[in-house]
Amino acid sequence: MKNYDNRAKVIFMSVFSVVATPIGNLEDITLRALSVLRGADLVLCEDTRMTKRLLDRHDIRVPTKSYHAHSELSRTEEIIVLLKEGKSIALVSDAGTPGISDPGSELVRRIRLELKEEIASGGIKIEAIPGPSALTAALSIAGASCADFTFLGFLPHKKGRETLFKEIEASERTMVFYESPHRIMRTLERLAKGRTEKNIIVCRELTKVFEGVINGSAEEVKRYFDDHKDKIRGEFVVIVSE
Repeated sequence: MKNYDNRAKVIFMSVFSVVATPIGNLEDITLRALSVLRGADLVLCEDTRMTKRLLDRHDIRVPTKSYHAHSELSRTEEIIVLLKEGKSIALVSDAGTPGISDPGSELVRRIRLELKEEIASGGIKIEAIPGPSALTAALSIAGASCADFTFLGFLPHKKGRETLFKEIEASERTMVFYESPHRIMRTLERLAKGRTEKNIIVCRELTKVFEGVINGSAEEVKRYFDDHKDKIRGEFVVIVSE
């Protein structure tokens, strides 16, 4: 199929679309994203089972393949060949915007590097199909100062973790990071030990039925989860602000 940029009426040989998908509620997807997914020759997913739920919900029938942090180099090379052949490819993550704390950014980097001439000549286009992001969703309801903030992604498990906590404590900017249910309590314990006077805001289950925002001192937030262990599930967005 031919791929069009409606504004300039330019025909591209192929288009690689980075498509944001819902972070929880399957209704949170743009009309443009649905159109792109329906028109794709192939949809690349972190987990094809997760993406199938979304595609089935919106009655989209297109081929899917997995692309994740452990994908071999051959899979990247296969994608580059498909783009050279004029295929339309969409990249999605399990939730949110690809490239934000997931392997999508490395794939885009490789495509830009290996297809530099084709992109420069207009034969291949890489486009953003914006939409949901846990980062921006959390900041929008946190009530924290976000005119100037630093996003840290997922904190490292070991190496560099303590250095980042010290940076968080010392920073005058709002600091935002993602955390898993397996490590959220350790993170809150460490923040409480830092004796920082900063406000801690934890957003959980964003866009889902049991969405919640807990804020207070690190000790207060930790105490809340100690008393409500059933709330330690799903992905967390942690915001540390003045």
